Amino acid sequence: MTSTSNPRDLRAELEALTTEAFRPDLAEIDRLPTLDIARLMNGEDTTVPAAVAERLPEIAAAIDAVATRMAQGGRLVYAGAGTAGRLGVLDASECPPTFNTDPAQVVGLIAGGREAMVTSVEGAEDSRELARADLDALKLTPLDTVVGVSASGRTPYAIGAVEHARAQGALTIGLSCNAHSALAAAAEHGIEVVVGPELVTGSTRLKAGTAQKLVLNMLSTITMIRLGKTYGNLMVDVRASNEKLRARSRRIVALATGAADEEIERALAETDGEVKNAILVLLSGVDGPAATRLLEESGGHLRAALAAAGG
Repeated sequence: MTSTSNPRDLRAELEALTTEAFRPDLAEIDRLPTLDIARLMNGEDTTVPAAVAERLPEIAAAIDAVATRMAQGGRLVYAGAGTAGRLGVLDASECPPTFNTDPAQVVGLIAGGREAMVTSVEGAEDSRELARADLDALKLTPLDTVVGVSASGRTPYAIGAVEHARAQGALTIGLSCNAHSALAAAAEHGIEVVVGPELVTGSTRLKAGTAQKLVLNMLSTITMIRLGKTYGNLMVDVRASNEKLRARSRRIVALATGAADEEIERALAETDGEVKNAILVLLSGVDGPAATRLLEESGGHLRAALAAAGG
């Protein structure tokens, strides 16, 4: 299914999408009490995790492919328009403070650029050329991954990004909320989470947006787990950039080691506040420089560094 500029053809194309379907049974919701509408909406939302669950094998395969490339220095790039683009930017922006990634390691591209984060940029989503230009600015390599995100699965910007990235030899993933989408077909890994019609017809910031957020959470978080950015379920690569995160850093070291507060403070001081290094110092008995060396040799994987230190 491809985009078209003919209004009649476009209308027919949209009417064929599950995410655009009209629900006659909800045609009177504006006449219901607020609590009843809230119950209806909540009931609709509870169906989303089950729809995601049906796609877990495809999601896991995509994550393993992403992690393999990122372990060799590749980047993870999200590309979308509107809500889908904003969700990608959101996920990317949260990786540096959570996993201490370089801001250039996980990137969110939204059709229309920064302005489109807070306001609609007319026509941007319809431009494959804009997607190509945005990706060319990043100088893609075959180690990079581009994830096109589009609820409809027909957004030209997302499809254009995936097609261009694939032509450059990058890994491609297409995340949509309609079956048999052009986006999934264009990508090496197609993930189609079919959540059905929305409570408000065509408002894909609702169930479709929730589904996309859940999948993006998995893509980034599990990739980071595979890359050794956690120790168990602890964020050992957290960047302590404010007082809350500094307190969290101390708590993570305490949970991982069981050490006393004074020991934790000494270890963090010795390792310039690096949580992973401090844990290695406390659990293996090595000093700060040795901890840094062991972690570098293990590719940042704390468990491997501990094994190498005999911890």
